[in-house]
Amino acid sequence: MTPQSPFPNGAVPPPGCPAHDAGLHRLPEVAHPASLYEQLRQQYGPVAPVLLYGDVRAWIVLGYRENLEVMRTPSLFSRDSRRWSAFRDGLIPDDSPLLPMVGWQPICVFADGEEHARLRSAVVDGLAQVNRRGMRRLVTQCTRQLVESPAFAGGSADLVRDYAEPLPMLVVSRLIGMEPHEGPALVEPTLDLMRGSETAAASNATVTRVLEDLVRRKKEHPGSSDLASHLISHPSGLSDTEIVEHLRLVLVAAHQGTVNLIAQTLRLTLTDRRFRGSLSGGQMTLPDALEQVMWDNPSISVIPGRWATGNTMLGNQQIREGDLLLLCIAAANVDPEIRPDLSIPLHGNRSHLSLSSGPHECPGGDVGRSIADTGIDELMMLLPDMELTIPPTAIGITADWLTQRPASLPVRFTPPRATSHQAPAPAQFAASQPLPAAEETPPARPAATTSDAGPWWRRPLTRNS
Repeated sequence: MTPQSPFPNGAVPPPGCPAHDAGLHRLPEVAHPASLYEQLRQQYGPVAPVLLYGDVRAWIVLGYRENLEVMRTPSLFSRDSRRWSAFRDGLIPDDSPLLPMVGWQPICVFADGEEHARLRSAVVDGLAQVNRRGMRRLVTQCTRQLVESPAFAGGSADLVRDYAEPLPMLVVSRLIGMEPHEGPALVEPTLDLMRGSETAAASNATVTRVLEDLVRRKKEHPGSSDLASHLISHPSGLSDTEIVEHLRLVLVAAHQGTVNLIAQTLRLTLTDRRFRGSLSGGQMTLPDALEQVMWDNPSISVIPGRWATGNTMLGNQQIREGDLLLLCIAAANVDPEIRPDLSIPLHGNRSHLSLSSGPHECPGGDVGRSIADTGIDELMMLLPDMELTIPPTAIGITADWLTQRPASLPVRFTPPRATSHQAPAPAQFAASQPLPAAEETPPARPAATTSDAGPWWRRPLTRNS
């Protein structure tokens, strides 16, 4: 017998009827998403029905293989949200908190085929111009500025609020062409527009307005290396709207994703014996920790979305033309079919789906990884004795329909000596521009007790003799 959609013809059952209450969940209201994903997997298999804001139905794809099938088959699962039956049926109001993330925009994320290739090429080429060495220096200097800020005074701080959230914005805002003072004001609006909160639309408008101003300035006074200037001059011929929306895409994705990667990796380094101490005679290095986090706690838990181009079957569920599918990376990465034993570490294995796959694979994953790697490395150099002030079991979770991360990471430490470094100019991002001679040697770090091979958290896995 062919499985049937839980909501025939796309209609949402009213509250109180059996279909409405039979295990269907409103995804944004879940406090512990991982538990819900496993409950849904047990109940429905690799593809399950869920409800979004306004009791709008969607499918959440939980299986690793099913996610790959959706990601790699755009002919069946389009990125064009205008195909969504809920839009056609008038179920999504203009002020819906879902719109900042699923409302169609003229960007590569919502395009397929030749149009996708045209738009994506501008972003890929722009990100390829980033001088990774210059960016690492910027991350190092921004980290020092944060550690020397009032938030870290007195030997205590919250590493989520005071470090993980502001650092990526300080770096990414400069990469796209903003002045140093502009980035900090966008931290909260950028986080909010992905939460699906009641203020998401207003936060999205704030970010868009700032980026529109940036594009106007860069058209009058173009830079030599920033992403905004590159998109303006790219031969793909982007319109002003396309430029603004792609800058917004990079800003939001790079900031939100890197915030979560930093926060989750800091949690791991502060709580996991494999990192802080030894387990079976081995140690987990910082690169290992980053990779483990991308498997176990991906920066973006759920990717919205794909829209079915026709009636099809996926994971023993009947998917109807126009249905929305949410790609649950968090569940796919721990799918029992590919990871029957979650205790086994996956050092060096990058087959996780945290950066997606197929034609829409994230083009800037190495940028976020580099910010997190350099930032955490520098933070640990500056604050080598930092430790949690709460038990690991007391670390809460901040979760919404797309992401999850530690709610806070309160730590204490010995305050470092002030270094008072200025962030470098945006020109240092240029791949074609040589770095100033004075910057060839990075500023001296505090004295370390490690060997010439580098700090212990970067050394390859070793066995105790």
